Amino acid sequence: MSKKWVYRFTELDQVEEYVGGSWDDVRGLLGGKGANLAEMVRIGVPVPDGFVITTEACNEYLSLGEKLPEGLWEELTTSLNEIEAATGKTFGDPKNPLLLSCRSGAKFSMPGMMDTVLNIGMNDATVAGLIERTGDPRVAYDLYRRLIQMFGSVVMHIPDEKFEEVITRTRKQAGVKTDTELTAEHWMAVTEEFKNIFRFHTHHHFPTEPYAQLQMATEAVFMSWNGKRAVDYRNAAGIPHDLGTAVAIVTMVYGNLGDDSGTGVALTRSGTTGERRIEGDYLTNAQGEDVVAGIRKTKDLSELKKEMPEVHAEFERVAMSLENHYREMQDVEFTIEKGKLWMLQTRDGKRTSQAAVRIAVDMVEEGIITKEEALMRVTPEMLDFFFHPQFDPQSIKKAIQDNKLLAKGLNVSPGAAVGIVALDADLAEIWGKEDGKKVIMVRPETRPDDVHGMLAAQGIVTSRGGRTSHAALVARQFGTPAVVGVDDMDIDLTRRQITVGDMVIKEGECISVDGTTGQIFLGEITTKEPDIKDEWLLKLLSWSDEFRTLGVWANSDYPVDASRAREYGAEGIGLCRTEHMFMESERLPFVQKMILAEMDVQRSEAIKSLLPYQREDFAGLFRVMDGLPVVIRLIDPPLHEFLPDHVSLVRELSDLKIQLQHAPNLDAIDDLLKQVRTKEKVLSRVEVLREDNPMLGLRGVRLGIHFPELPQMQVRAIFEAACLVTREGVDVRPEVMIPLTSHVNELKIQRESLEKVARQVMEEMGVKIAYKFGTMIEIPRAALTADKLAEYAEFFSFGTNDLTQTTYGISRDDAESGFLIEYMVHGILPDNPFETIDAEGVGELMRIAVEKGRATNPNIKLGICGEHGGEAKSIALCHKLGLNYVSCSPYRVPLARLAAARAAIVAGH
Repeated sequence: MSKKWVYRFTELDQVEEYVGGSWDDVRGLLGGKGANLAEMVRIGVPVPDGFVITTEACNEYLSLGEKLPEGLWEELTTSLNEIEAATGKTFGDPKNPLLLSCRSGAKFSMPGMMDTVLNIGMNDATVAGLIERTGDPRVAYDLYRRLIQMFGSVVMHIPDEKFEEVITRTRKQAGVKTDTELTAEHWMAVTEEFKNIFRFHTHHHFPTEPYAQLQMATEAVFMSWNGKRAVDYRNAAGIPHDLGTAVAIVTMVYGNLGDDSGTGVALTRSGTTGERRIEGDYLTNAQGEDVVAGIRKTKDLSELKKEMPEVHAEFERVAMSLENHYREMQDVEFTIEKGKLWMLQTRDGKRTSQAAVRIAVDMVEEGIITKEEALMRVTPEMLDFFFHPQFDPQSIKKAIQDNKLLAKGLNVSPGAAVGIVALDADLAEIWGKEDGKKVIMVRPETRPDDVHGMLAAQGIVTSRGGRTSHAALVARQFGTPAVVGVDDMDIDLTRRQITVGDMVIKEGECISVDGTTGQIFLGEITTKEPDIKDEWLLKLLSWSDEFRTLGVWANSDYPVDASRAREYGAEGIGLCRTEHMFMESERLPFVQKMILAEMDVQRSEAIKSLLPYQREDFAGLFRVMDGLPVVIRLIDPPLHEFLPDHVSLVRELSDLKIQLQHAPNLDAIDDLLKQVRTKEKVLSRVEVLREDNPMLGLRGVRLGIHFPELPQMQVRAIFEAACLVTREGVDVRPEVMIPLTSHVNELKIQRESLEKVARQVMEEMGVKIAYKFGTMIEIPRAALTADKLAEYAEFFSFGTNDLTQTTYGISRDDAESGFLIEYMVHGILPDNPFETIDAEGVGELMRIAVEKGRATNPNIKLGICGEHGGEAKSIALCHKLGLNYVSCSPYRVPLARLAAARAAIVAGH
């Protein structure tokens, strides 16, 4: 049996039988537009007659080298004959012509595909017939010029501006402002000019034979599937290239036949807020594209109730019927012809994140969809809107018009920030904390010793770095808007200025940073705060908690962040990075003194000086997280990161020696000599600690074993704090995490040393604390030997940032600013492994560790604390692997709650 290429709108049952009944497969064959038109016909909605040429026909056409499949044209002609019989009109008949529209329609909506062609079948003869039939030459020539213009621009790729220039000139010569004011004579003249433009650009006369017009339009739709814009869009949207596009051929209905006709578009609910009210725009005496072209000022749909009350009532009834049928907010197009309503299209409506949440929740409460469906309709990414301030769209528009757009980079942490430029962390802290100024910290890149400035800043900008660079990670952790990798930005730390092209921004001048779009503007842009107490959001998240099985914890280093995490629904702290606490200005001198110490006694004194700071840090966290677990990672980075940069030290020492040669007196010489000796001492220590690859050097558990006093001090601080707040009545649940273990003996030795301190503190203070010791799995060997590690660990936490680096053998920052971009562009890697867990490699190591760890210790608790813990695909993998919890930055906790629920729902199906 030969394949059927063409289906009438009334043949939906045949389509379902052919594809097996699945609506997804129906859309795959007829395209979204064609499937919805056929479905509307089936449920009794007024739709102009028509048929669909299938996506299979498109693929066959392309595989045959742009040749129509055998039998297609015969099927098309048969369907057209049936429409002629039903309408009483004939395609190409001069006296009573049937006119058609040709529309593309793939399975997924694809901007960049071919546009619509209206009025196919018009020619000199049918114009005369329409004039005789309607008595209105203006309408006839208006239809004819539209066909030539749309056919020329869409099918023959003539620049549309060539046609618009003629219309603009004609309006100007006629002394009118709108197209509707032009007369029949005007449109007649325009039509002749359009024919000349067509002939000039194509070297052919405009095709007047109706079937030739239809065939050329159909083939143009097929060929548009492989057009550059369509291919680029599919690449960006992840749409397969083998789907093909369908072609919907629809009988024309006219909204430009007078004041009892019109055309419009509408949403069945507000696309901005989600309120349950129809909103849209329309025009009287106009054709479809006029509404969206912006040539005429549209009317609010509410005015249609006054102009055509019966039509408005019918439209409302049909629109709500479509919403109830599809169980989703709809975006509809309609035409009114001589007082009769025709529906031309329906599809799921685009909406803001706020509207998406409200619509999903309202539809559950209206009994239209289930809670599971609501959770699957709102993506975790949509929730970012609720947790970050945004710029006012009108202010952004004006700033762009005023040429205030400075540069664009990677949008790594959403939200809006306005402040004065500070080019180093110390200044950012002074201006931000001490002076109370709003600051944007701008650096070539950030380091751990910049954290104090980052915490004081409203926003962060770096000229280098990728989506998981240090700046990006910290910014997301604290919910600070950030843009990184701004290649066009030259930061001159000597002159204290930024240069972009010929624009110069001095330190202290104001800029605005849009972490949602990656844009940076000169001056101040007006911001608006989203409502994170949105009742619909809170309800949706409460439903998420009903379905998810994964716990959602937070990565928090300070009480203020822990408090925010708990407010957002976190069930524990999965990662407290203690090294961030060491970076604060009043503590850093003690850390540096500890590192520079030449004798053990000096090192011990410095470490003891840090104890009260650490104790108060942990006490604050425990108070906030009363009753919930707090995982504290012992110091992890290499020690050199706490000291000044080697290159900077060499430069400063050289400058001091030059000053020494020109010192004016003995006092100045003595002062400079002291500075030189101090710098030389620091430089000497930096060079001793300097490693070729510090991230794989003396850090983590290795550092703890090498300098046992340091982690012992941290554990003493943890348990002293735990005992103190327990006496206050707080329920404390500390979990000590030993980082970067690769061999069981490391974990065994370190745990024995540290647990001894913990017991000693509890004995000294007369308080018993329920605690756990565990380790971070971030080295492949640790994952492969997890059965042995589980003998000495009560929990594993996967540090997937480093586990990805060590599994791939690549540096995250270097890769993201270099070859990884090329890998993504060429499809060498399906996803950025630093954004989404690599399931086949890193995920497989995690699976092995889970199985081996539980084989040794069935009660071992398993979590993830890498940045992947807030990413939806990675959360789904964690659910599949059977982890107990994911941990992410506080601002991503709601996203993780939703993603975990969606993972559970998908797994349940």
